[in-house]
Amino acid sequence: MRTPTRLLVARHGDAEYAVHGVLSDDGGWLTDKGRSQAAELATTLRDRGVTAVYTSRMDRAVQTGQVAAGVLGVGERVIAGLQEYAVGDLAGVPYNDPRAQRVFNAWLADDLDVGIPGGETGHEVVDRVRDALDDIADAHPGETVLVVSHGGVMSLVIPRLSDNVRNDLAAKRFLPNCVPAEVDVARDRWQVISWPGSTDKSAV
Repeated sequence: MRTPTRLLVARHGDAEYAVHGVLSDDGGWLTDKGRSQAAELATTLRDRGVTAVYTSRMDRAVQTGQVAAGVLGVGERVIAGLQEYAVGDLAGVPYNDPRAQRVFNAWLADDLDVGIPGGETGHEVVDRVRDALDDIADAHPGETVLVVSHGGVMSLVIPRLSDNVRNDLAAKRFLPNCVPAEVDVARDRWQVISWPGSTDKSAV
């Protein structure tokens, strides 16, 4: 059995986007508030022995990781697979568009065969995030690592990989920016140690 790796998986900091209120694969960029959140996150982790920071390839996550890594004095690396779900043909439609809501409602109901047209199925999202997190855990056995990802994929994937929480853990416990979920990962076992979800949907 591999020594578990403690992954501190956090949603990126508060971000600004080219177009507001619509589905997009835009990487966005951190606001001043987002940079402060990233620095505060790192400050709270200074005594946790974090050995590395990994981020998704989307700019808002990369920038969050850069700020955090600078405060922690460790290296940071962009890794494929941690990015938010791809919106495909729904790019530019409002978040509450019925086509998008049908997909998200299906995923909440554990129907991961459903996918965003031109984007990804739920299974594809789970598989690529799991592979990325497994690669990180393989590279850091027994260590503590900060991972910067996105609220949508974190909420969908992490509960479904872990054997000690319900799949719908995140349905009413929304992830705020830069507050990490703690997960122990070994090849044969995933466990959520803490989930920082808020019952206030405005957190997202």
